[in-house]
Amino acid sequence: MVDASPDALRAALRAIKDPASGRDIVTAALVEAIEVRGGLVQATLLTDRAHAAAMEPVRREVEALLMRQPGVTNAKAILTAHKSSTAPASPAGHGPGGHSHAAPNRGAPSPGAPGGKPLLLPDVKAIVAVASGKGGVGKSTVAVNLAVSLVRQGHKVGLLDADIYGPSLPRMVGLNRKPEVRGDKMIPLQAWGLSCMSIGFLVDEETPMIWRGPMVMGALEQMMGQVEWGALDILVVDMPPGTGDAQLTMAQRVALTGAVIVSTPQDIALIDARRGVRMFEKTKVPVLGLVENMSFYCCPNCGHRADIFGHGGAKTEAARLGTEFLGEIPLLLDIRVAADAGTPIAASAPESDAAKAYGALAARVWEKVSGTTVGRSSGPRIVID
Repeated sequence: MVDASPDALRAALRAIKDPASGRDIVTAALVEAIEVRGGLVQATLLTDRAHAAAMEPVRREVEALLMRQPGVTNAKAILTAHKSSTAPASPAGHGPGGHSHAAPNRGAPSPGAPGGKPLLLPDVKAIVAVASGKGGVGKSTVAVNLAVSLVRQGHKVGLLDADIYGPSLPRMVGLNRKPEVRGDKMIPLQAWGLSCMSIGFLVDEETPMIWRGPMVMGALEQMMGQVEWGALDILVVDMPPGTGDAQLTMAQRVALTGAVIVSTPQDIALIDARRGVRMFEKTKVPVLGLVENMSFYCCPNCGHRADIFGHGGAKTEAARLGTEFLGEIPLLLDIRVAADAGTPIAASAPESDAAKAYGALAARVWEKVSGTTVGRSSGPRIVID
């Protein structure tokens, strides 16, 4: 499938009329920017608060038209009052189409950022997304223990829970209070050596997040741009499952260093993991490798091993996809108990076999993101006698 180009998409948008001027939205200079990342597209439309309601049907029409274009797998259109320095000038200080769309320019935009917005988290040396194509594979447990293991190896680490609909970070690190606000920024909560942020710190645990895509994207931007993360060696982002709005926002608003894909060994999970890999490839984010979680089970009483979900599927899939197999994590009762208690096993039992497996994973991820990577044909594993 051939990726769409911004010029081709801009030309296609000429079919949509500006309700105020009657001209097409491109001629009326309503289309401020079109950002293309593989098959993911974001269009930014100029308006102001007074005319935002009138522009909402246009925004929806833009999304629908973009989704019909060859090479587009997902499209978002957003309304903004910010006018970048590259936007066409309008006569008499008014926005295009006779509206007062433009807001004062607040600084030069960073190249490559959608809508002329600067990339977020400039003081973070490396940003790693921990993702999966589906839920239920233990991705959050891997993300938390990976982050704790990185702390234990001497790095300054942040942990962002990007799952707006199902935040699990508060429970898994044992925090249930709201963050302090200083000035216009929130201060991340501290646990197990980590700087942590989650929407779960801001709402009640049982409150359902019935939000549409733009609200999810806005909340993520706030948790990145309006939090005092400070200078970090690495930020681990626990992504929601799937390939939706959160993934698009992360790919477009921060300079992701890479993604770790978590899967279980069975075929149905590997199909979804494959989608996750392809999604990051489409958005030009390097895939650091695959992790096989719940790889095998050993009875703590008799030592009998059972491959409950199969075994080795992620390693085979990594080879097929041309990416690294980062290791296998066993299915252990202690990992689940520690997570439910808010005491990640990498911190509460650092000498355990499970913690050693997470530590080996963390060491390899750091090698890859810090540029000290050494080629290796297979990832770390543990053996339980």
